[in-house]
Amino acid sequence: MGDDIRLSVALVTCNRPSSLARTLRSLREQTIQPWETVIADDSDDERARAVRSLADEFGCRYLAGPKRGLYANRNAAALACGGTHIRTMDDDHTFPRDHLERCLTAVAGDPDSVWIIGEFDAGEKRSGEIPPCPGQLHPRGFSVTPPDPQDCWSIADGATIYPRTIFDSGVRYAEEIAFGAVFLEFGGLLHWLGYRIRQLDTTYVVHHADRSARAIDDPELEQAARVFAMLCHSFLYQPTTRNKMLTCAQIGRQLAASPVRATRRLSVGGRAFVARRAFGKALVNGRRARP
Repeated sequence: MGDDIRLSVALVTCNRPSSLARTLRSLREQTIQPWETVIADDSDDERARAVRSLADEFGCRYLAGPKRGLYANRNAAALACGGTHIRTMDDDHTFPRDHLERCLTAVAGDPDSVWIIGEFDAGEKRSGEIPPCPGQLHPRGFSVTPPDPQDCWSIADGATIYPRTIFDSGVRYAEEIAFGAVFLEFGGLLHWLGYRIRQLDTTYVVHHADRSARAIDDPELEQAARVFAMLCHSFLYQPTTRNKMLTCAQIGRQLAASPVRATRRLSVGGRAFVARRAFGKALVNGRRARP
């Protein structure tokens, strides 16, 4: 694989020690171990003690999270990693035994790309071992299967491998909205900045979803995140006339269906978009200013 590739795992968790234990057991059963595992914990005080104990048991580095939502915790986890590449991870995933070995093989073959990994739901009947490619952002705010999984703007939020240099350059997940489709916007940002995003189609993760155990369950916040993501997509990253029309039409439908709720979503999503636009332009200007 090469001694120059060091794969850090940036695992975020919040109030789910039992689920986290299952993930860590699966991780320790891998044929190749990560260079390090950082657990960023947004749990309350009582469950944080259990998470810290698990981190010690499985030889992981424990990091108290910022408690400002999922994406602030993702940023904290990534920035705490010291490897050359950062593999995001969620506390409700498990893996085939050769998963990390296949991750390292892909990274060694193309260390500059962002690698996204598809998932199967636990108990799902499947005909093969290749899951669908994670979706990329559509101008109406939802995700669609990319035409070319080897060159897209998809992100698998808890199963993506990033070159560490991305975070070193100042790129961050947006933290203005704590939960929801912010990860879809992150893929659009990286694509806009010129990074290649590819599906790692030789492996997968198994998602043990439990909606009742979600750290944040706020449908209105999720809708605001979609407003934010579609505004970024159509008015910053890919500002074509068609995209702008589709985004405006989608927002218009929401306003017509529920004016008060949609206005609130637009206000939250719009403020986040304004902040992201300033952030994105500063990133681009910073890159242009480098010698």
